Amino acid sequence: MGIKRIFITFKNFLFSNVNKQFLVFMFFLLLSGIFWLIITLNETYEQEIKIPARIVGIPKNVVLTSIPVDTVRTTIRDKGWVMMTYLYTDRLGTIQIPFKPYDHGRGTGTVGTTELKRMVEQRLELSSKVTAIKPDRLEFSYNNGECRRVPVRWAGRVIPDQLYFISHVEYMPDSVEIYASTEKLDSIRAVYTEALNFVNFRDSLTVDCQLAHIPDVKIVPDRVKIKFHTDVLTEETISNVPIHCLNLPKGKVLRTFPRHAKIHFVAGVSQIRSLRAEDFKVVADYHEISESHKEKCNLYLREVPRGVSRAVLETKEVDYLIEDE
Repeated sequence: MGIKRIFITFKNFLFSNVNKQFLVFMFFLLLSGIFWLIITLNETYEQEIKIPARIVGIPKNVVLTSIPVDTVRTTIRDKGWVMMTYLYTDRLGTIQIPFKPYDHGRGTGTVGTTELKRMVEQRLELSSKVTAIKPDRLEFSYNNGECRRVPVRWAGRVIPDQLYFISHVEYMPDSVEIYASTEKLDSIRAVYTEALNFVNFRDSLTVDCQLAHIPDVKIVPDRVKIKFHTDVLTEETISNVPIHCLNLPKGKVLRTFPRHAKIHFVAGVSQIRSLRAEDFKVVADYHEISESHKEKCNLYLREVPRGVSRAVLETKEVDYLIEDE
């Protein structure tokens, strides 16, 4: 009984005089919209449409070394209703380019403008016209599996905060395989990342980055992780660094006063704990001493451990005595 009452109420509401006028208005509005859509879709339009493309039939021993063009941007002219099918359905599909017919046999291949246009037109309605294609030709390069493993290096601007420095760079992986022609394989010594830009960081920084593209070279993998380890810079002094004498004749001994050198330097806190005096090399030159006849001999800092910067000798001249053994 309740459902019947609701139905009667809805019927009276729907077919009242006011609602009848509203329904008539909506009918003619819908009808005019249909006519407008028919007229609009019957007009001619020109639209750029992206069509997927890929090379097929690649022999098992062949490796493509160039970045394959995976999209052909085609400008098509036709009626609106035809363009709708191109834009909103899979009508065009994927252009499959066979490898063998376009292989030059010298590590390269080319699909010319005419052939590329023909492949596109085969997928279109007879009424459609191609007015432009980008790129106008497809080129690819390959090799027969020759590869080489080369190290990864970072490139760009990576600067930690003041009083910090990069103590160590860790690559994951630290090397990659490259596929290219023999000439390029022989010339490439390292693969670099795309330009990095990180500044004012304190904690160790991990970056997932793309490797920079090299023309006609395939890189596997083409992405790496890089971890920049940081440390705090501090000034330090190390004493008791032994003084060595260069070019000293047999049977001669150089004695300096003092016997050891003192060096001021800057390094990371974690590195300072492991530094020893023997890690530095301070020398005097017997040839210079014998030629100058000065009362003091010059000292030179020849070697410092990796990661140590701004290293200077506290004293650059010392008294000396040359004796026979």
